[in-house]
Amino acid sequence: MKFENHDSADPKVHTAQIRQVMQELITHLRHDVDRVGEARAQVLFETTAEVLEGLVKTYDDYDAGDEVAFTEAPEVH
Repeated sequence: MKFENHDSADPKVHTAQIRQVMQELITHLRHDVDRVGEARAQVLFETTAEVLEGLVKTYDDYDAGDEVAFTEAPEVH
């Protein structure tokens, strides 16, 4: 997992990179569930992977413009 330094002002460049790192971490966590024998650690890793999957979905929604919260510009005070 490595972040590249992007000078782009396009948020989708950055969301894509963050999403990729989260996907790599999800894969790592799922492999660790199979490697460790302690049930509490397995639950911790699996729960973390599930939470990250929810975040990945949120990033997908942002990029697709499918979420109302991401389609309406906030008011600036």
